[in-house]
Amino acid sequence: MDRLQLEQYLQQLTGAEGSFPFGPDALVFKVMGKMFALVGESKRPEDERRVTVSLKCDPVDAQMLVSQFDAVIPGYHLNKKHWITLSLHQDVEESMTKELIDASYQLVASKLTKAQRLQLHELI
Repeated sequence: MDRLQLEQYLQQLTGAEGSFPFGPDALVFKVMGKMFALVGESKRPEDERRVTVSLKCDPVDAQMLVSQFDAVIPGYHLNKKHWITLSLHQDVEESMTKELIDASYQLVASKLTKAQRLQLHELI
């Protein structure tokens, strides 16, 4: 999955909106005003400017993913307990990347108020 495919996948989620609230290097995707993904590039020299996506994650799942995959680290500049940062083009399959995106979206959407969930459901 490349950056364009990643952004297209994120944009197709119901109610997802992309913006640059932190500057031109970090594309943030939100659902009903709540962030569920942050697309950027790794600044670490060993990563050769790889595309990254930070996603909300259940803390237990986050620990497991970090321990099993080189491409997954605790959330970069985010709450490391609740966020992971995934480096594309490493040891995580595209299907798993999509599953993690969907899980992040669902996790954030589940925390919306009842009124926001109804509003989101109307967009379907």
